[in-house]
Amino acid sequence: MKIAILDDYQDVVRQLGCFELLSEHEVKVFHNSAVGVGQLAIRLAPFDALVLIRERTRLPRALLLRLPNLKLISQTGKVAGHIDLETARERGIAVTEGIGDPTAPAELTWTLIMASMRRLVNYTSLLQQGLWQTASVHAAQNQLGRVLSNRRLGIWGYGRIGRLVAGYGRAFGMHVVVWGSEASLDQALQDGYQVASSKQDFFASCDVLSLHLRLNDATRGIVTRADLAQMQPDALFVNTSRAELVEPGALEQALDAGRPGFAALDVFESEPLPLQHPLLRRENVLATPHLGYVEKDSYELYFSVAFQNVVNFAKGMPTNLL
Repeated sequence: MKIAILDDYQDVVRQLGCFELLSEHEVKVFHNSAVGVGQLAIRLAPFDALVLIRERTRLPRALLLRLPNLKLISQTGKVAGHIDLETARERGIAVTEGIGDPTAPAELTWTLIMASMRRLVNYTSLLQQGLWQTASVHAAQNQLGRVLSNRRLGIWGYGRIGRLVAGYGRAFGMHVVVWGSEASLDQALQDGYQVASSKQDFFASCDVLSLHLRLNDATRGIVTRADLAQMQPDALFVNTSRAELVEPGALEQALDAGRPGFAALDVFESEPLPLQHPLLRRENVLATPHLGYVEKDSYELYFSVAFQNVVNFAKGMPTNLL
Protein backbone atom coordinates (compact mmCIF):
# COMPACT_ATOMS: atom_id res chain seq x y z
CA MET A 1 0.00 0.00 0.00
CA LYS A 2 1.01 3.61 -0.55
CA ILE A 3 0.82 5.21 2.90
CA ALA A 4 1.08 8.86 3.92
CA ILE A 5 1.88 9.87 7.48
CA LEU A 6 0.75 13.45 8.00
CA ASP A 7 2.03 16.36 10.08
CA ASP A 8 5.14 14.84 11.65
CA TYR A 9 6.37 18.31 12.61
CA GLN A 10 9.49 17.07 14.40
CA ASP A 11 10.48 14.37 11.88
CA VAL A 12 10.55 11.73 14.61
CA VAL A 13 8.17 9.02 13.41
CA ARG A 14 10.86 7.32 11.32
CA GLN A 15 12.97 6.92 14.46
CA LEU A 16 10.29 5.05 16.39
CA GLY A 17 10.80 1.36 16.95
CA CYS A 18 7.31 0.60 15.64
CA PHE A 19 8.04 2.21 12.25
CA GLU A 20 9.47 -1.15 11.21
CA LEU A 21 5.87 -2.45 11.05
CA LEU A 22 5.45 -0.60 7.74
CA SER A 23 8.66 -1.96 6.18
CA GLU A 24 6.79 -3.85 3.44
CA HIS A 25 4.85 -0.77 2.31
CA GLU A 26 5.66 2.45 0.45
CA VAL A 27 5.59 5.22 3.06
CA LYS A 28 5.80 8.99 2.67
CA VAL A 29 6.12 11.14 5.80
CA PHE A 30 5.01 14.78 5.58
CA HIS A 31 6.58 17.24 8.02
CA ASN A 32 4.63 20.36 7.12
CA SER A 33 0.90 20.99 6.83
CA ALA A 34 -0.75 21.79 3.52
CA VAL A 35 -3.16 24.71 3.65
CA GLY A 36 -6.61 24.33 2.15
CA VAL A 37 -8.58 21.49 0.64
CA GLY A 38 -7.09 22.03 -2.81
CA GLN A 39 -3.48 21.64 -1.71
CA LEU A 40 -4.31 18.67 0.50
CA ALA A 41 -6.20 16.95 -2.31
CA ILE A 42 -3.20 17.26 -4.64
CA ARG A 43 -0.82 16.03 -1.94
CA LEU A 44 -2.88 13.06 -0.80
CA ALA A 45 -4.52 11.87 -4.03
CA PRO A 46 -1.96 9.08 -4.76
CA PHE A 47 -2.24 7.35 -1.38
CA ASP A 48 -4.19 4.25 -0.35
CA ALA A 49 -3.92 4.93 3.38
CA LEU A 50 -3.44 7.93 5.64
CA VAL A 51 -2.02 7.82 9.16
CA LEU A 52 -3.17 10.84 11.14
CA ILE A 53 -1.37 12.31 14.12
CA ARG A 54 -4.34 13.13 16.29
CA GLU A 55 -6.40 16.02 14.84
CA ARG A 56 -3.59 17.95 13.14
CA THR A 57 -5.30 17.53 9.73
CA ARG A 58 -9.05 17.69 9.21
CA LEU A 59 -10.64 15.43 6.59
CA PRO A 60 -13.95 17.08 5.62
CA ARG A 61 -16.32 15.86 2.92
CA ALA A 62 -14.90 18.21 0.30
CA LEU A 63 -11.46 16.64 0.73
CA LEU A 64 -12.53 12.99 0.97
CA LEU A 65 -14.48 13.33 -2.28
CA ARG A 66 -11.22 14.27 -4.02
CA LEU A 67 -9.19 11.26 -2.84
CA PRO A 68 -10.15 8.48 -5.29
CA ASN A 69 -7.48 6.01 -4.13
CA LEU A 70 -8.06 6.30 -0.41
CA LYS A 71 -9.10 3.05 1.26
CA LEU A 72 -8.06 3.53 4.88
CA ILE A 73 -7.67 6.28 7.47
CA SER A 74 -5.68 5.05 10.47
CA GLN A 75 -6.08 7.37 13.43
CA THR A 76 -3.54 7.65 16.25
CA GLY A 77 -5.60 7.84 19.42
CA LYS A 78 -9.31 8.46 19.15
CA VAL A 79 -11.31 10.12 16.40
CA ALA A 80 -12.59 13.45 17.71
CA GLY A 81 -14.79 14.98 15.04
CA HIS A 82 -12.07 15.93 12.52
CA ILE A 83 -13.03 13.20 10.03
CA ASP A 84 -16.32 13.26 8.10
CA LEU A 85 -17.31 9.72 8.99
CA GLU A 86 -20.54 9.80 6.98
CA THR A 87 -18.63 10.61 3.80
CA ALA A 88 -16.04 7.96 4.64
CA ARG A 89 -18.79 5.34 4.89
CA GLU A 90 -20.37 6.59 1.67
CA ARG A 91 -17.04 6.31 -0.16
CA GLY A 92 -16.14 2.93 1.34
CA ILE A 93 -13.16 4.32 3.24
CA ALA A 94 -12.36 2.33 6.37
CA VAL A 95 -11.52 4.31 9.52
CA THR A 96 -9.59 2.72 12.36
CA GLU A 97 -8.67 4.24 15.69
CA GLY A 98 -6.21 3.41 18.40
CA ILE A 99 -5.78 3.80 22.11
CA GLY A 100 -4.52 6.54 24.35
CA ASP A 101 -2.78 6.90 27.68
CA PRO A 102 -3.56 9.74 30.11
CA THR A 103 -0.10 9.89 31.67
CA ALA A 104 1.67 12.28 29.31
CA PRO A 105 -1.09 14.94 29.12
CA ALA A 106 -1.64 14.75 32.87
CA GLU A 107 2.06 15.21 33.56
CA LEU A 108 2.25 18.13 31.13
CA THR A 109 -0.74 19.73 32.86
CA TRP A 110 1.07 19.50 36.17
CA THR A 111 4.27 20.86 34.64
CA LEU A 112 2.37 23.90 33.37
CA ILE A 113 0.73 24.44 36.76
CA MET A 114 4.03 24.32 38.64
CA ALA A 115 5.89 26.47 36.11
CA SER A 116 3.10 29.06 36.01
CA MET A 117 2.64 29.30 39.75
CA ARG A 118 6.37 29.86 40.31
CA ARG A 119 6.75 32.09 37.20
CA LEU A 120 9.61 29.86 36.02
CA VAL A 121 9.53 30.77 32.34
CA ASN A 122 9.47 34.49 33.15
CA TYR A 123 12.42 34.18 35.54
CA THR A 124 14.54 32.02 33.23
CA SER A 125 13.96 34.12 30.11
CA LEU A 126 14.89 37.33 31.92
CA LEU A 127 17.90 35.67 33.56
CA GLN A 128 19.25 35.12 30.04
CA GLN A 129 19.01 38.89 29.61
CA GLY A 130 21.05 39.48 32.77
CA LEU A 131 18.13 40.24 35.08
CA TRP A 132 18.52 38.42 38.40
CA GLN A 133 15.40 37.32 40.32
CA THR A 134 13.20 39.29 37.99
CA ALA A 135 9.99 37.81 36.60
CA SER A 136 8.40 40.87 35.02
CA VAL A 137 9.82 44.02 33.55
CA HIS A 138 6.42 45.73 33.63
CA ALA A 139 4.43 44.72 36.71
CA ALA A 140 5.91 44.44 40.20
CA GLN A 141 2.88 42.55 41.48
CA ASN A 142 3.72 39.63 39.17
CA GLN A 143 7.24 39.14 40.52
CA LEU A 144 6.62 36.58 43.24
CA GLY A 145 5.44 33.07 42.53
CA ARG A 146 3.32 31.01 44.91
CA VAL A 147 3.39 27.50 46.35
CA LEU A 148 0.63 25.01 45.61
CA SER A 149 0.23 23.58 49.12
CA ASN A 150 -3.05 24.56 50.82
CA ARG A 151 -4.39 26.18 47.66
CA ARG A 152 -7.56 25.14 45.89
CA LEU A 153 -7.27 23.08 42.69
CA GLY A 154 -10.35 22.88 40.50
CA ILE A 155 -10.78 19.96 38.09
CA TRP A 156 -13.55 20.28 35.48
CA GLY A 157 -13.93 16.85 33.93
CA TYR A 158 -13.12 13.88 36.13
CA GLY A 159 -12.07 11.38 33.46
CA ARG A 160 -8.78 9.52 33.21
CA ILE A 161 -6.66 12.66 32.87
CA GLY A 162 -8.65 14.66 35.41
CA ARG A 163 -8.29 11.89 37.99
CA LEU A 164 -4.50 11.82 37.56
CA VAL A 165 -4.22 15.60 37.90
CA ALA A 166 -6.42 15.50 41.00
CA GLY A 167 -4.06 12.92 42.48
CA TYR A 168 -1.06 15.13 41.80
CA GLY A 169 -2.85 17.99 43.53
CA ARG A 170 -3.56 15.86 46.56
CA ALA A 171 0.09 14.76 46.71
CA PHE A 172 1.15 18.43 46.73
CA GLY A 173 -1.20 19.24 49.60
CA MET A 174 -3.82 21.06 47.56
CA HIS A 175 -7.54 21.12 48.31
CA VAL A 176 -9.04 19.45 45.25
CA VAL A 177 -12.58 20.33 44.15
CA VAL A 178 -14.30 18.78 41.13
CA TRP A 179 -16.99 20.05 38.76
CA GLY A 180 -18.57 18.17 35.88
CA SER A 181 -21.30 15.69 35.10
CA GLU A 182 -23.30 13.94 37.78
CA ALA A 183 -21.32 10.76 37.20
CA SER A 184 -18.05 12.68 37.58
CA LEU A 185 -19.16 14.29 40.82
CA ASP A 186 -20.31 10.95 42.25
CA GLN A 187 -16.97 9.34 41.42
CA ALA A 188 -15.02 12.29 42.85
CA LEU A 189 -16.92 12.01 46.13
CA GLN A 190 -16.17 8.28 46.27
CA ASP A 191 -12.49 9.10 45.77
CA GLY A 192 -12.51 11.51 48.70
CA TYR A 193 -12.55 14.84 46.86
CA GLN A 194 -14.82 17.83 47.33
CA VAL A 195 -17.37 18.78 44.69
CA ALA A 196 -18.37 22.35 43.97
CA SER A 197 -21.84 23.50 44.98
CA SER A 198 -22.25 25.38 41.68
CA LYS A 199 -20.30 26.38 38.60
CA GLN A 200 -20.16 29.95 39.87
CA ASP A 201 -18.64 28.83 43.17
CA PHE A 202 -16.22 26.57 41.28
CA PHE A 203 -14.81 29.43 39.21
CA ALA A 204 -14.84 31.94 42.05
CA SER A 205 -13.11 29.79 44.66
CA CYS A 206 -10.31 28.00 42.81
CA ASP A 207 -6.71 29.22 42.82
CA VAL A 208 -5.95 26.90 39.91
CA LEU A 209 -8.67 25.70 37.53
CA SER A 210 -7.87 22.99 34.97
CA LEU A 211 -10.09 21.79 32.11
CA HIS A 212 -10.28 18.07 31.28
CA LEU A 213 -13.36 17.75 29.09
CA ARG A 214 -13.95 16.07 25.75
CA LEU A 215 -14.92 18.40 22.92
CA ASN A 216 -18.37 17.76 21.47
CA ASP A 217 -21.49 19.73 20.62
CA ALA A 218 -22.47 19.95 24.29
CA THR A 219 -19.08 21.21 25.53
CA ARG A 220 -18.09 23.55 22.70
CA GLY A 221 -17.84 27.04 24.20
CA ILE A 222 -18.91 25.74 27.62
CA VAL A 223 -16.50 28.12 29.41
CA THR A 224 -17.88 31.61 28.92
CA ARG A 225 -16.58 35.11 29.53
CA ALA A 226 -18.97 35.33 32.49
CA ASP A 227 -17.44 32.16 33.99
CA LEU A 228 -13.91 33.48 33.70
CA ALA A 229 -14.94 36.83 35.19
CA GLN A 230 -15.76 34.97 38.43
CA MET A 231 -12.12 33.97 38.90
CA GLN A 232 -9.78 35.76 41.28
CA PRO A 233 -7.17 38.24 39.99
CA ASP A 234 -4.34 35.93 41.06
CA ALA A 235 -5.96 32.69 39.85
CA LEU A 236 -4.54 30.45 37.11
CA PHE A 237 -6.67 29.04 34.27
CA VAL A 238 -5.24 25.90 32.63
CA ASN A 239 -6.36 24.29 29.39
CA THR A 240 -4.59 21.23 28.00
CA SER A 241 -7.77 19.68 26.56
CA ARG A 242 -9.25 21.65 23.63
CA ALA A 243 -9.25 25.38 22.92
CA GLU A 244 -12.81 25.21 21.59
CA LEU A 245 -14.09 24.43 25.08
CA VAL A 246 -13.73 28.17 25.73
CA GLU A 247 -16.04 30.69 24.10
CA PRO A 248 -14.13 32.40 21.24
CA GLY A 249 -12.28 35.47 22.46
CA ALA A 250 -13.41 34.98 26.05
CA LEU A 251 -10.00 34.18 27.52
CA GLU A 252 -8.30 37.17 25.91
CA GLN A 253 -11.08 39.45 27.19
CA ALA A 254 -10.91 37.93 30.65
CA LEU A 255 -7.13 38.37 30.88
CA ASP A 256 -7.50 41.98 29.73
CA ALA A 257 -9.98 42.51 32.55
CA GLY A 258 -7.61 40.89 35.08
CA ARG A 259 -9.76 37.87 35.96
CA PRO A 260 -8.10 35.41 35.92
CA GLY A 261 -4.65 36.84 36.33
CA PHE A 262 -2.82 33.99 34.61
CA ALA A 263 -3.32 31.26 32.02
CA ALA A 264 -1.39 28.15 30.96
CA LEU A 265 -2.35 26.72 27.58
CA ASP A 266 -1.32 23.78 25.41
CA VAL A 267 -4.18 23.97 22.88
CA PHE A 268 -5.33 26.63 20.43
CA GLU A 269 -8.15 27.06 17.93
CA SER A 270 -5.70 27.29 15.02
CA GLU A 271 -2.60 25.12 15.07
CA PRO A 272 0.27 25.58 14.42
CA LEU A 273 -0.13 28.88 16.24
CA PRO A 274 0.82 31.99 14.23
CA LEU A 275 3.63 34.06 15.71
CA GLN A 276 1.44 37.15 15.96
CA HIS A 277 -1.23 35.42 18.07
CA PRO A 278 -2.18 37.77 20.95
CA LEU A 279 -1.82 35.11 23.64
CA LEU A 280 1.90 34.82 22.86
CA ARG A 281 2.47 38.47 23.70
CA ARG A 282 1.46 38.28 27.36
CA GLU A 283 3.77 37.83 30.35
CA ASN A 284 0.94 36.21 32.28
CA VAL A 285 0.35 33.42 29.73
CA LEU A 286 2.48 30.27 29.53
CA ALA A 287 1.91 28.67 26.13
CA THR A 288 3.24 25.34 24.87
CA PRO A 289 2.80 23.96 21.30
CA HIS A 290 0.27 21.16 21.99
CA LEU A 291 2.77 18.86 23.69
CA GLY A 292 0.26 16.91 25.80
CA TYR A 293 0.76 13.61 23.98
CA VAL A 294 4.05 14.51 22.27
CA GLU A 295 6.64 12.34 24.02
CA LYS A 296 8.39 9.13 23.14
CA ASP A 297 6.41 6.56 25.14
CA SER A 298 3.09 7.98 23.92
CA TYR A 299 4.26 8.05 20.32
CA GLU A 300 5.42 4.43 20.47
CA LEU A 301 2.04 3.42 21.91
CA TYR A 302 -0.11 5.46 19.51
CA PHE A 303 1.81 4.66 16.35
CA SER A 304 2.34 0.97 17.07
CA VAL A 305 -1.45 0.50 17.15
CA ALA A 306 -2.05 2.78 14.16
CA PHE A 307 0.61 1.01 12.07
CA GLN A 308 -0.63 -2.44 13.09
CA ASN A 309 -4.12 -1.39 12.00
CA VAL A 310 -2.67 -0.54 8.57
CA VAL A 311 -0.83 -3.86 8.33
CA ASN A 312 -3.89 -5.85 9.34
CA PHE A 313 -6.08 -3.98 6.86
CA ALA A 314 -3.59 -4.68 4.05
CA LYS A 315 -3.77 -8.39 4.95
CA GLY A 316 -7.57 -8.35 4.76
CA MET A 317 -7.99 -8.70 8.53
CA PRO A 318 -8.95 -5.17 9.67
CA THR A 319 -8.77 -4.33 13.36
CA ASN A 320 -10.15 -1.49 15.48
CA LEU A 321 -12.61 -0.35 12.82
CA LEU A 322 -14.59 2.65 13.99
